[in-house]
Parts: sequence; structure tokens; C-alpha cells
Amino acid sequence: MKPIIPRLPQQRIQIDLPGLIRLGAYARMIKADRFRVRASQGTGYLSAFKGRGMEYDESRLYQPGDDIRSIDWKVTARTDKPYTKVYREERECPVFISVDNRQTMQFATRGVFKVVQAKQLAALLAWAALQRSDRVGGQIFSDNTCREIKPAHGRSAVLKYLKLLSDGSASAVTDLTTVLMRLQHHARPGSRIYLISDFRGIQSAEKALLKLARHCDVALIQVFDPLEKALPPSGRYYFTDGERELLVDARDRQRLLCYQQNFQARKTYLEHISRKYNMRFVSCSTQDDPVRILS
Repeated sequence: MKPIIPRLPQQRIQIDLPGLIRLGAYARMIKADRFRVRASQGTGYLSAFKGRGMEYDESRLYQPGDDIRSIDWKVTARTDKPYTKVYREERECPVFISVDNRQTMQFATRGVFKVVQAKQLAALLAWAALQRSDRVGGQIFSDNTCREIKPAHGRSAVLKYLKLLSDGSASAVTDLTTVLMRLQHHARPGSRIYLISDFRGIQSAEKALLKLARHCDVALIQVFDPLEKALPPSGRYYFTDGERELLVDARDRQRLLCYQQNFQARKTYLEHISRKYNMRFVSCSTQDDPVRILS
């Protein structure tokens, strides 16, 4: 029986930096391997590179038995002696964690707000990556803002990312397509990318997602509130964001069925494109314990 993360009442709506730091105590329980979807290259990590999964180290004089495909022609031409390139295995995988902070994530009827759950998942993944000595970086985006930090080594890199999550974001962005295009620019090929969102509007961003998945190991983590999955069986319910109000009449059976079908259609679509583009897909409710979801 895995422990459930204790939640302070005020952190059900908004989680602060100390709350994200405390999640480091659960990092050993996180099994990031469950998100691996590409073939192993023998280093304990996946290489999404379309080559040998190795990194150039140095050039040395050619020795009998060396692969002629590894000859360093530039050095050979410069020295008039045959040189061959020596490669070393990559022993760390850059991790890039993107978190949705749009208005649709500022919602909950049970458990914690969707954005709080997303940030908890992101923090756990960041701490787990630190334990594997991976470089950690990420992104947070809202309806009109976006900000990234490049992956870096060490605890200070994780703390920098957690501060980004707790502070919010700044820089213009328009939609999910733009968000994914920015990810292509900031996350180098071979990175492991976690997208944590409710994925509203993902259909229009499929082409950008495909480009990302071609060069990176991508995992989609859908966060949802139970009420989004199914309305109560009957009754009239008011919802408000503090400015606007919405009345939902759950006694209308046709509307109730349509509501449920819309949610299922989005989840089915995410499952479909995950299989199609060789990505991992996980669904997480606002009531779920994030440690259990990731372990």
C-alpha cells in the first residue's frame, strides 16, 4: 500500500513552492520506465535519435578493424593521416516537462484543482529525473502566456523548474500548436517529454505533436475532474468562475449523454494518436494520488 500525498486545504486550489519541494520525498516511488515507448539502446535509457544513440567524443588515428563509416574525413584531409571518430554512450536523458495552466485547468469539484494535480505530477517527474542524474527543464503555458527553461543538471535545475511552476509564466503564445512548436525549439532530439494537460483543443495541434514525437520520446498525461467525465444523475447545477455563471440541467437525458460522449471522444482520440505516433498515454483524475499514477 503506497502512501497518499497529504494535502493541506489551501493547496487544493493552488500549490506553492514549498509544497512542490516536499514532493521530492516520493521520488523513489516514481517509475519513469513505464513511460518508455521506444526500443532500448542498451544504456538503460531510450534513444529517440534515428542513429546509434551515441555521442561524439573525440577523433583518433585509424586502427585496423575500425568501422570505415566512422572515419573523420575532415581531420583525415587536414593531417593526411586516417582518423576515426570515437563515440561514447549517452548516459543521461534530457527531460522536458510541459504543464497546462490555462483557464480550463483552474477547475475542480473533488480532490484538487486540475492545475494543482498537473503541477504535482510535474514535480514528481522532475524529482525522479534528478535521481537518475538526468537534466531537467520544462515549460508552463496558459491561454496567452508561455515560458520555458532549458534542461540542466542538479538539484538547482529542479528547484528552478519548480519555481517556474509556482510563479506562473510570461511570454506570448496563442494555442496548443504554438506551444508544441516552441517545444520543438527548446527540447533537443532524443529528449523525454511529458505533456500534462486536459488537452482541450489538441485535435487542431496534431501535426505539431507528430513532428515532436518523431524526434522525442513523448508521454501524454491527461488531467480531468470527475464531473467532466460524467454529470450527476439528476438536478440543476450552477458553476461560476467568479465572474460568469453557467447552469447545467442534468435532468435532460439527451444533453447528459452528449456531455459524456464528448469527454469519452477526447480520451479516445488521445489514446488513438498515442498509439499512432508511438507515445505513452496516462489519464489522471483530480481525486487520484499522483504517486500511484506514476508508480
